[in-house]
Amino acid sequence: MNEIRKIPSRMLFLIAAPKFAEKAAALLLEHNVPIQYQIHGRGTATSEMMDLLGLGTAEKTIIVSILPKNAANQTLARLDDTLEELERKNRGIAFTLPISGLNKLLLRMMGDLEEQNEETSEGKERSVMTERNYALITAIVNQGYSEEVMNAARSAGARGGTVIHSRRIMDEKTIATMGLGLQEEREMILIVADEEHKLPIMQAIGEQWGVRSEAKGVVLSLPIDNVIGLR
Repeated sequence: MNEIRKIPSRMLFLIAAPKFAEKAAALLLEHNVPIQYQIHGRGTATSEMMDLLGLGTAEKTIIVSILPKNAANQTLARLDDTLEELERKNRGIAFTLPISGLNKLLLRMMGDLEEQNEETSEGKERSVMTERNYALITAIVNQGYSEEVMNAARSAGARGGTVIHSRRIMDEKTIATMGLGLQEEREMILIVADEEHKLPIMQAIGEQWGVRSEAKGVVLSLPIDNVIGLR
């Protein structure tokens, strides 16, 4: 029985305006990225800020892919190079998160993609690492509180975020124990922040809109290893 080797993998997130995200999705397919999930969300910028930046719409598309680490690094570089000159008014961000485990089917797919990447690579893996460490802050609150959460986050240095609507699935005993209330409809606010602002942002959200507030908020963070800002 053949053993499946361990492959360092990454989850790639791209958050951008829908038209811009379509171009990114096409680029991923062109380079044989096997898995893509698309999620609809909305940005948190005020209408005045959107007009100033020329963004036009608050609607956002979130693309999630799973890649081997070296392929993820090169994919970020391709996104940065290929999409930089396109749709200058549609700004976005792309980043990768470490993955600690995959099932066998995904491991096989990642192995195939890694081999393809090695065959097409010229051996010059371009680094897209930023000089400072970044984290993905996720705040999960009752529906209708995303604007208040972002106001708290901005007061601590956040520049913007993306809101995703979700539904909580928990048994009543766990909900009662955690004091989360009975509302099932929830909002997830995704904020990319540097190390300097991560803790202040999380503290501001937790203090103003944490579990003991009407928002019943839960805040967590995940480490980002690579990030590019799509211009």
